[in-house]
Amino acid sequence: MKNRHISKKRAAVAGTAVVALVAAGLTFQTANASEGSPQFTVKSLTATAAGKLSSTLGKDLGADAAGSYYDASSKALVVNVVDEQAAEVVRQAGGKAKIVANSLKELKSARQTLSDKASIPGTSWAVDPVTDKVVVTADRTVKGDALAKLDSVVKGLGGKAELKKTAGEFKPLIAGGDAIWGSGARCSLGFNVVKGGEPYFITAGHCTEAVQSWSDSQTGAEIGANAASAFPGTDYGLVKYTSDVPHPSEVDLYDGSTQPITKAGEATVGQTVTRSGSTTQVHDGQVTGLDATVNYGNGEIVDGLIQTTVCAEPGDSGGALFAGSTALGLTSGGSGDCSSGGETFFQPVPAALSALGAEIG
Repeated sequence: MKNRHISKKRAAVAGTAVVALVAAGLTFQTANASEGSPQFTVKSLTATAAGKLSSTLGKDLGADAAGSYYDASSKALVVNVVDEQAAEVVRQAGGKAKIVANSLKELKSARQTLSDKASIPGTSWAVDPVTDKVVVTADRTVKGDALAKLDSVVKGLGGKAELKKTAGEFKPLIAGGDAIWGSGARCSLGFNVVKGGEPYFITAGHCTEAVQSWSDSQTGAEIGANAASAFPGTDYGLVKYTSDVPHPSEVDLYDGSTQPITKAGEATVGQTVTRSGSTTQVHDGQVTGLDATVNYGNGEIVDGLIQTTVCAEPGDSGGALFAGSTALGLTSGGSGDCSSGGETFFQPVPAALSALGAEIG
């Protein structure tokens, strides 16, 4: 089956973290003798390495952390902090410190206000570490009193949030067509996984909520049956293979080649990522937000999503978001298309695997 390949996979820092980084090759220059302290250089990092450093610093800084992102042009991890003492910790670890006005606690509080007062169909929000704000997006269906209400709530948050509009419409990207089929609906296979030594694949939960049995063609025999499904709230589903078909751990690149997938990982804001799906095939873009909330409508609210600039269209649902050999996400939904752009949201793979008790394989 063509698409089964889609395996569409403030204090001082506790000495251990920083010492380990220095021991691993962190370079520094000696400052003027009058300053009496070393000046550390910003490390050149891959997006994956930046994500790992971000995770370490997030734990070390605690309440002093205010988000982070990968600056692809300088290959540096930029870490938002609330004071100079925390900034020094970042510099010692090889990151680029940026002192900002809003702490993560304040931004999370702003998100909660939005959830309490502005859970309007056709809206989304996510913390943008580049602007140090919660970016709230309204799609084309948000008009009149609903838009006025949303605007009022955002303005009430002051410098912690900003409102923007998108020409598209937020919706789960399921459709009738080709790829993995069931009951007249089409989605895309995400990644092949293993659970209890048995082969399964994961896809979007709004796909498995609608369909119980899957085939690799519109009128083909069953290749898999649902084993678990979660939507809304989250958006992932698990399908157990019921036929003896190949299930390699790789993603279809739609050019006669595939990308092997060896592990799952967390996305990083600023990271370049790739999506493969049965409708629009392969497209690239950047991660613009994490832990995003999307209000698809009809009470279908999903939290914890990866927000990106990668385009997608109906039928791409469940398809793979990845970076190299690392599985990052499953296509959930979004606005726009691959001719006009828009935002697309993805269910993080690590969270799905953890909940399902499965692993890439």
